[in-house]
Amino acid sequence: MNKTTWVKLAVGTAGAALLVGVAGVAVADDNYGDSDVDVSVTIEELVEPGVLAMTVEGTEASLTENGSDEMIRQFTGSLPTVTITDTRTADEIPEGAAWYVLGSASDFVGDADQPDIGAEHLGWAPRLIDGGESGLVAAGDEVETVLDAPPSNVGLVDQELFAMAADSGAIAGEGSWTATADLFLRTPANIASGSYSATVTLSLFE
Repeated sequence: MNKTTWVKLAVGTAGAALLVGVAGVAVADDNYGDSDVDVSVTIEELVEPGVLAMTVEGTEASLTENGSDEMIRQFTGSLPTVTITDTRTADEIPEGAAWYVLGSASDFVGDADQPDIGAEHLGWAPRLIDGGESGLVAAGDEVETVLDAPPSNVGLVDQELFAMAADSGAIAGEGSWTATADLFLRTPANIASGSYSATVTLSLFE
């Protein structure tokens, strides 16, 4: 037997073994019973660090004329509701931490090249809607305008206090607080007519 013949025989033997294997699978078709295994798993909720955050219910506030006299025209309205939320646990809050919200305004710009109305003409009176039960959350003081005599402030030119918490850790369990502010724009009686717009910026700090 030469080398070539030996190789052919080896291939034939492997093929025969393969046929036997297939026949064996066919014989195993009978089923003698089934058994089920239930698989269960408990997936815990992810525990992420809490956060301190601020949301505002709207992006616009409209002022309408109210309370004008011969010398001063006054336009009033309210900020949308501002919500401060703290989902942190007490041990996640640094000792002695206190949060506060500050607000400032840009100048009022006319839609037809009227002279701007400076931010010193816009004042506010912050007030709590829901300050929690602890009494540790408070609204900022009223900020009067440059036309008030004597003005305690000069409008929302600089960052003015809107609301604050004296101790973040002490009120962590309360979760959220809401506040707003009554707005008032006071201008000279001879102010140019037209539409004006400004932006009030609220910032949360701790």
